[in-house]
Amino acid sequence: MFSNGDKILYPMHGAGIIAATCEKAILGETKKYFVLKMPFGDMKIMIPVDRCHDIGIRPIISKNDIAPVFEVLRGESTEMPANWNRRQRENAEKLKSGNILDVAEVVRNLIRTDRAKPLSAGEKKILSNARQILESELVLSSELDPEEVHRLVEASV
Repeated sequence: MFSNGDKILYPMHGAGIIAATCEKAILGETKKYFVLKMPFGDMKIMIPVDRCHDIGIRPIISKNDIAPVFEVLRGESTEMPANWNRRQRENAEKLKSGNILDVAEVVRNLIRTDRAKPLSAGEKKILSNARQILESELVLSSELDPEEVHRLVEASV
């Protein structure tokens, strides 16, 4: 399925490179794990190999798929529910989907909302998570540095 050096997306955390494969015994059960090195900070995530499909792990987008992401960022904002709880749930579902265009939509809508009026603490957290997911995948697929990707995203919204 995947091997060391592959660039993959972990829907709730972002894109990274499989740095290693290892075995760990947890609660008496030994399982094989991918060690995912993230492009931001020094974070490493362990993903059970046998759960990759269930979690929604997928290869990152290609360079050819970057332009539609920026089209979404530049596009019209979509209407979000007035109820903060429903809005939060919808945004969380879009992030879990692993679809980069859905993630770009969440980033666009929340950045624009924040520019109009400050976001709640919960929505700030979702925006931060959505940015990490979006920008990490763009960094790995475009091979630009994180600061440049961040500037491009900001300028596009």
